[in-house]
Amino acid sequence: MGISTKLGGPMGPHRIHGLASSLLLLAACSTVELPAPLPPPGSADSFGTPSDLRNAPTRQEVQENWWKPSIDLRWQWQLSETPVDLSLEADIYDIDAFDNDAGVVAALHAQGRRVICYLSVGSWEGWRPDKDRFPASVIGKEYEGWPGEKWLDVRQIETLAPIMRERFDLCRDKGFDGIEPDNMDGYTNDTGFPLTYEDQLRYNLWLAQEAHARGLSIGLKNDPDQVTDLVHDFDWALSEDCFVEGWCEDLTPFIQTGKPVLAVEYTDTGVELVKTCQEAKRLRFSLILKNREIDAWRRPCP
Repeated sequence: MGISTKLGGPMGPHRIHGLASSLLLLAACSTVELPAPLPPPGSADSFGTPSDLRNAPTRQEVQENWWKPSIDLRWQWQLSETPVDLSLEADIYDIDAFDNDAGVVAALHAQGRRVICYLSVGSWEGWRPDKDRFPASVIGKEYEGWPGEKWLDVRQIETLAPIMRERFDLCRDKGFDGIEPDNMDGYTNDTGFPLTYEDQLRYNLWLAQEAHARGLSIGLKNDPDQVTDLVHDFDWALSEDCFVEGWCEDLTPFIQTGKPVLAVEYTDTGVELVKTCQEAKRLRFSLILKNREIDAWRRPCP
């Protein structure tokens, strides 16, 4: 579908480039079993088809004791200008996995907040502490407009799995309640790899399985074309610019199944907040207005 603009929406989820923390990744890789039977290690299909993943015994055996947010919650999203402003009235805080320690999460929990762990699952970021763990074979084209960031070959789950599992372990061990997985629609972008809808679907289902195996909630970030296939495997959705770009209706299956849609519109588009809030109320989306830098400033709907 052409070149990503990185301005939100289905063509390119927004990313913010903050300074990398020096925090080392915690915990060992998960030992959750993969769906059986499995082809030999290293084969292209060793992580199964989307159907295999959806019906994996490990998913059926895991107790569904992770946090499942309800509709109409208030939320805040801050990925830059740390430290995080803890003073805003919000039921949910969405903050960076690496740039915040367990103390920040604990402080938010003490205020009765739920806390979401932001990380990229579809791109290599040259400022992250685990950047050297990615082999050259999975790193693709530059993410246009974002120096130091490149797309990942999400077909190679076996190669990416240890890295992503450690990232999910990091979120769990810091006490986060859920995961916001960014850049999960690479198949619609010029990544340098011939990614297909099925490739992306398999990877996204695997991500949901890994999050739930750790007792973590997980949201579907943008990726509206796969909502029908993924709504039952993800616990909520997060949209960027869907009102200004006109694709919010694609996310309504989440609302119809009792799962919230956390929506953000940006100040640089000239969006009319009052009018957009009226539409968000009709759809029952939890809408906030943010600066594109995703700093602490936020304007929620009345």
